[in-house]
Amino acid sequence: MSRTHQHTPHHGESGHHPGHHPGHHDDGDGGQAEILELDAEVLAEHMASITAWLPLKSEPHQIVDLGSGTGAGTFALLRRFPDAHVTAVDASVGHLRLLREKACARGVESRVRTVQADLDTDRWPDLGTPDLVWASASMHHMSDPVRALRNVRELLAPGGLFAVVELAGFPRFLPADAPENRPGLEERAHAAADRFHAQHVPHRGADWGPMLAAAGFTVEDERTVTVDIHGGRDEAIGRYAYAALQRIRGVAAPALSPEDVAALDDLLDAGSPNALLRRDDLAVRTERTVWAARRP
Repeated sequence: MSRTHQHTPHHGESGHHPGHHPGHHDDGDGGQAEILELDAEVLAEHMASITAWLPLKSEPHQIVDLGSGTGAGTFALLRRFPDAHVTAVDASVGHLRLLREKACARGVESRVRTVQADLDTDRWPDLGTPDLVWASASMHHMSDPVRALRNVRELLAPGGLFAVVELAGFPRFLPADAPENRPGLEERAHAAADRFHAQHVPHRGADWGPMLAAAGFTVEDERTVTVDIHGGRDEAIGRYAYAALQRIRGVAAPALSPEDVAALDDLLDAGSPNALLRRDDLAVRTERTVWAARRP
């Protein structure tokens, strides 16, 4: 396995976020769309490096983006493969509407098709015969991953490639000794959120290699990308940290001490002198792993 340590600038386009569920409608969730957009803005170069790395035998012409969200992967793929068309599939009408608006604004609407579908069902809609299927942070939300992998294998053209991108949970943003009154708060909040997700999203953090092989794919390569972006006073990173920690608080608070909850609320209080958005020591630290698997 190759391991790449990547230090990227402050703006970007990336894939999904752990809260996104491709099998449920969440078009009323503006907060979810916002965090997908921030993830995309901050991590573009990281996403571009993954699309450039894919071990393709030829340029793909038909691509399916499973669990596309608001289109971070879709637009990265359109940039990487200028002759390709992308079918973006998601359960959220709102996310797909935003994706179409962005496609029009960027002048690529003729190269994008959107399909609203629940990927947790037995029968998927007609998605053509793609030579590349892309799934970024969506496979771990499938209620039956074995069935979903089988569906992807049947969907792909023979010799086609399936790229599974998965993430190690939410990024970390704060220094280890922060905040000053509750050092280590972020790690404790992550640990509590991880316990919650272990019960509700059991496939998060899974090794997809053996599952892909069992589904009849040939796993050609695997790569882990380490992201370490130092933000300083980068406003997008501040908003990304705020949105992510707000999400984490939603699931972690019941398992945290009252002192930790108070410190977390202080960070999330825009009027507080300790507010996240006032800090100049934020970073984005995370890992994402991509598996490239071919249909024989």
